[in-house]
Amino acid sequence: MKNLFNKIITIFTVSVILFDLTGCKGDLLDTSPTYSFSSANVWNSPVLARAAVIGVYNGLYGRFSKNYTSGSIGIPSDAWSSVMDIDMNWKNNCFVISGFCTPSDANVSMHYKFYYTIVYRANDVINNIDNVSEMDDSEKARLKAECKFLRAWAYLHLNVLWRGVPIYTENVENTEATKPRSTEAEVWDQVISDLTDCINEPNLPGKYAKGNSSYGCITKGAAYAFRGQAYQFLNDYSKALADFEAIEELGYALFSPSNGAAGNDDFFQLFKPANEQCDEMIFSIQCVETTDMGNPRGINYGNRVTGGSAWNNYLPNPAYVEMYECADGSVFDWGEYCPEWHSMTPQARVAFFLRDGLQSGNGHWGTTEATSNYKALYDNMVAYGADMSKYLDQGNEVRIRRAFEDRDPRLMQTVITPYATYDGNAAGVGNHTWTLRWPYILDVDEPYDIRTDTNSKFYYLWRKYVPENDECTTRWVYDEDIILCRYAEILFRRAECLNELGRTNEAVTFVNMVRKRAGHVLLNDPAHPATIVTGQDDMRQRIRKEFYVELGGEDSMYLNELRWGTWYDRKFKDYSSGQVGTLNSNGLMQIWGETTYKHLSVGEQMKTWPIPAKEREMNSSLTQNPGWQD
Repeated sequence: MKNLFNKIITIFTVSVILFDLTGCKGDLLDTSPTYSFSSANVWNSPVLARAAVIGVYNGLYGRFSKNYTSGSIGIPSDAWSSVMDIDMNWKNNCFVISGFCTPSDANVSMHYKFYYTIVYRANDVINNIDNVSEMDDSEKARLKAECKFLRAWAYLHLNVLWRGVPIYTENVENTEATKPRSTEAEVWDQVISDLTDCINEPNLPGKYAKGNSSYGCITKGAAYAFRGQAYQFLNDYSKALADFEAIEELGYALFSPSNGAAGNDDFFQLFKPANEQCDEMIFSIQCVETTDMGNPRGINYGNRVTGGSAWNNYLPNPAYVEMYECADGSVFDWGEYCPEWHSMTPQARVAFFLRDGLQSGNGHWGTTEATSNYKALYDNMVAYGADMSKYLDQGNEVRIRRAFEDRDPRLMQTVITPYATYDGNAAGVGNHTWTLRWPYILDVDEPYDIRTDTNSKFYYLWRKYVPENDECTTRWVYDEDIILCRYAEILFRRAECLNELGRTNEAVTFVNMVRKRAGHVLLNDPAHPATIVTGQDDMRQRIRKEFYVELGGEDSMYLNELRWGTWYDRKFKDYSSGQVGTLNSNGLMQIWGETTYKHLSVGEQMKTWPIPAKEREMNSSLTQNPGWQD
């Protein structure tokens, strides 16, 4: 809807004055209408009615386009998954890993309200837009279908997180919001019913072409994608497969201008603003270079030489990075690149990541004081516990870089890895190329090391969603859209359904379509034994790994981990960076496996969120989820 936003900016400015577009007010579930004046006035005016629809869409910004200062509501859901972690300075914003979550937690209420805000705004449109006399019936039908999708999207998330919630399809006053929780199955029925209405609506297009003034509005493609996901949660793989197959017929396709040519960067280019309306995109939040309407991930996925000076609030987890296969399709193993890795402590492994020249002084420094300064760094590393017998004074950087270059090409197009370069923009320097080295020395002059908020630690950094050079020089206004569903994900879901239905050989075809785009070795390549699929169970794990390496950082993996039943163990019990046998080796880690902080759990009841205590105070018919005490 980027072009649409540009065209109606005046209307939208007025609607900000007339409408409450910032979410429900107060601590409790707000069941008031989306507007602050008479409903009759709104539905007598096509202009105001359209603005009300924009208000439903605008609700999405409250979840995905908020910066880190907005508390947990602005945290990408992949930070709740095993994909990434939150910088030490901001981890307390994340109630999921705090170890202190209770039904009274304001952040739990905030998320509950967010989804119900969309439900109530959508209800307003669905139940009233037919009253607009000066609007074509076809437009009314299309807008109603769009709002049914958004209502279904909200109920889908409510159901995954809370496993059964009250269903409201008509708005009521606060005092009348006393419905008990519907069952999980009943909520799924509501989600599927709304999405089916969207699919059956003849005035809702299958997709919009790039540049269309309505691009970004809901389409049948999005409805099929999310109805298919609902069926997957219900383990109804036949119906899910039919929905995912229908998407191909609507004209969606992988973005692959190189057709998978060796050394291509199609995957990297997919996340550039120039390609945000390509045929791969199914559902995305339209971002523009306007305050509070930009993509904040360009800033808080970045680093201090991003966009003048950004932050690295969200950091790829080492275990996630280690999921990326070697170039021949084999499982990555640090021991193949770093001798004795598995028998070393994390502190000892630091030696493998040090910059060249710490002994000789012949490295990247850029001043005449290099020798004495390097000697001080060398002594610091010895004191830290680095096993300097493994250090190569000349060639240490090349050795560790090889561990990342000899991998699935998507790795270095997703993550800034040690000794990789990044084209950024820094205050006082402008556009330049920086390198991720350890220890950090200087970023405003030679040797142009990447500076972060965490210079005393060495973490992986995101490249995906992070602007280069002067693509973004004003915070929070990066105009790259936030992707919520794209065709590559549908191909994996299609493969997953086929595999669960026992059609494993067919599933391989759809995974290979995405691997080919990336320039990675294909499954079942006889020249590479590690790619040979050995059966349904093996293929299941391969498909899940593809979800991670293709979609990491895109708000897909938390819900997938909950659906697969793997989330709790991966977030709170998984072993990272070769620390096999070390209990609870999880949390924010430096690249070599040293823990900065651990994720804390209140117990396995965290797999299902608590019904907010204040909601239960207002509505005594709401029962609490097992394991939670108000």
